Amino acid sequence: MKKAGVVMLLLAVLSLSAIGCTNSSGSEARTSDDGRIKVTFWHAMSGNAGELIAKMADDYNASQDKYFVDAIFQGSYEESLTKLKAVGGTSEAPTLMQVQEIGTKYMVNSGYIQPVQDLIDQDKFDLSQWEENILSYYQIDGKLYSLPFNTSNAILIYNKDKFKAAGLDPEAPPKTFGEVREMAKKLTDNAKNEKGFALLIYGWFIEQLLANQGADFVDNGNGRDSLATKSLLNSPASLGIFQWLDDMNKDGTLGNYGRQWDDIRAAFSAGKVAMYMDSTAGIAGVMQASPFEVGTGFLPTPDGKEANGVIVGGASLWLMNSVAEEEKEAAWDFMKYVTTPAVQAEWAAGTGYFPITKAAHEEPVLKEKYEQAPQFLTTVKQLQNTKIGSATRGALISVFPETRNEVATAIEKLYQGDAPQKAVDDLTAKIDKLIEEDNKVNAPK
Repeated sequence: MKKAGVVMLLLAVLSLSAIGCTNSSGSEARTSDDGRIKVTFWHAMSGNAGELIAKMADDYNASQDKYFVDAIFQGSYEESLTKLKAVGGTSEAPTLMQVQEIGTKYMVNSGYIQPVQDLIDQDKFDLSQWEENILSYYQIDGKLYSLPFNTSNAILIYNKDKFKAAGLDPEAPPKTFGEVREMAKKLTDNAKNEKGFALLIYGWFIEQLLANQGADFVDNGNGRDSLATKSLLNSPASLGIFQWLDDMNKDGTLGNYGRQWDDIRAAFSAGKVAMYMDSTAGIAGVMQASPFEVGTGFLPTPDGKEANGVIVGGASLWLMNSVAEEEKEAAWDFMKYVTTPAVQAEWAAGTGYFPITKAAHEEPVLKEKYEQAPQFLTTVKQLQNTKIGSATRGALISVFPETRNEVATAIEKLYQGDAPQKAVDDLTAKIDKLIEEDNKVNAPK
């Protein structure tokens, strides 16, 4: 009995000690080798962007001695999210997680996260310094759930040298579907297998072209007024996009370079296509790879339709709710750091992503970038000219990855001979089924 009593006493002491090291979630704060509270930051940026994230973390770690950010590459957006699903809601989860914009609905419903609005309110942090058109995507019912981080939008990119050779004004890119089609005819040389225009087979661009017409992707205010129940891809706005692509495909002026970003960018830099649509994040690399002058323009609209604007792309940073309070505080301190004008300017100048902080545009490093490459200013103006509404705030659905795949398949079938109306009807039916099945399982009860 005496031995049992000693054991019980020791267990009680250990239990009391543990209480002092954990928070209300039961998680113990992780620390770095030098004893600082550690922020485990999972991200999906490779190449130059990944190097800049590593530098961002290193600079932050050197700027103070209380917190330490460990930035860890976890593969693509899809791969990193799969890894999160394996540990989400546990003490093994990262402190901070970068998630692609279309993962917003999933993350909100996941139960893994703590809205950053909680820390913003607690800190009385002023959001007026941030771009409203970027915030609006990640705000749901007025609450900001994640911190916008790497923000992009879709843009038209064109070969100014080919414009000159074809007798077109290199400073006047097309503004409408009709102008794209007519210019593409002048820029196409089928004998050399050179096309006038191309569109990556990727659902994001259909979403962007719809938003630019003020058209929602799904019902119920793009899923923001209430739970989305059906697709709106059989709308006149959607049909018009598919008809436009079908017309150019039949003209022989539309290049098909598949679903891979690298393939369409390589075709453009090699002079195989004169105009195409890309992410703003692709501008720097394309300019560097192209042996000719690159131009940028706003997304085109249907003839006679005023441009409504674009949806933000990229990703945001999500705070996990299963980690220690000290880690949350550390993560919030780092998040505030990455939104400072100087850090945002360096990030934007180095990657082509859009700064979320307005004052970043006045930082010397970014002003110099705009002077050297005014092509970047097109993206700034396009986003700032965007009209905030349900269309440009983007759709909220949990099955976005599957939906984008169905859109890409529909475009491929269009190029293979499906009529535009059949393409949008079949696509709508497939997406409706995806949404219906997801709502049966994941809709709030």
